[in-house]
Amino acid sequence: ETQLVESGGGSVQAGGSLRLSCAASGYSFSNYCMGWFRQVPGKEREGVASIDSRGDKTYNPPVKGRFTISKDNAEKTLVLQMNSLTPADTAKYYCAVDNFRPCWVLARSPLWEHSGQGTQVTVSS
Repeated sequence: ETQLVESGGGSVQAGGSLRLSCAASGYSFSNYCMGWFRQVPGKEREGVASIDSRGDKTYNPPVKGRFTISKDNAEKTLVLQMNSLTPADTAKYYCAVDNFRPCWVLARSPLWEHSGQGTQVTVSS
């Protein structure tokens, strides 16, 4: 059974940084596309970033240059380093995995095969 558990969310002032982590289990971690999407209550989900089996990364334009996605295959951990945060980044962030769709497409997609329970990120002005 695929399991994804996020951690690292919290509250920060604009301009600050947060580091999200995702512990994965139950599937072949290194072979799948992994990523993050986010959601604000009442709004549609928004893709954030993805990383494929080769380590190639894709970012949705709103976060490009500020967020960095990475993974540790040995530890089965996915990380999202978020810098220069703004109030517009306030959302619940979800770790996700997918083995069907192109990874570069998933970076902008709200639809992933599996996702975790999410971790809240709140950025105040």
